[in-house]
Amino acid sequence: MPDDSNRRPIAARASGWARSISAALARSSVTPNQISMLSIVFAALGALMLWLATPLALVVAAACIQLRLVCNLLDGMVAMEGGKKTPTGALYNEFPDRVADSLLIVALGYACGAAWLGWLGALAAALTAYVRLAGGSLGLPQDFRGPMAKQHRMAVLTVACLLGAAELAFAQTYWALRIAAWIIALGALLTCVTRSRAITAALHARDGA
Repeated sequence: MPDDSNRRPIAARASGWARSISAALARSSVTPNQISMLSIVFAALGALMLWLATPLALVVAAACIQLRLVCNLLDGMVAMEGGKKTPTGALYNEFPDRVADSLLIVALGYACGAAWLGWLGALAAALTAYVRLAGGSLGLPQDFRGPMAKQHRMAVLTVACLLGAAELAFAQTYWALRIAAWIIALGALLTCVTRSRAITAALHARDGA
């Protein structure tokens, strides 16, 4: 898991339910890395539901997306607050996220009939993480800014699944999913730009100090 200075700011971390669940998990034999891997399972199930693209399947997909995010929240809390930090935690904090993002965003593209857009969104999402980690490798705090960071992408996708379920039930169209695919792809590309500009400014400020 990342150091405190490089943890994604998540408001839910301070919530009572998150603290209670993470404390229970910390007392159990469950490891943070296992929780991280479980996020891929939820993402894979959500991707399957997106691919099926029925009204009920899209509602289940929305639930799976949120469960994936809960795993992303709890793995860090169990590691840091629960005292279960491991040498491989940083790897498990990143790699499952990239897999989960790709599964869900690629499936979104296929669900809305624009597979290429899903692949573009998945690539752009991976690039946002690459830029963030590049800043960290240069000795800067990792930059989690948006406008389309992971939590923003998953929020857009969750809302799109719920709206898409209603749209599909009443109109048999996929506009909500297609619009979401465009928002995620273009927003992630813009996020790469905003993070790169911030890193550039920070490096100039540091070297000029």
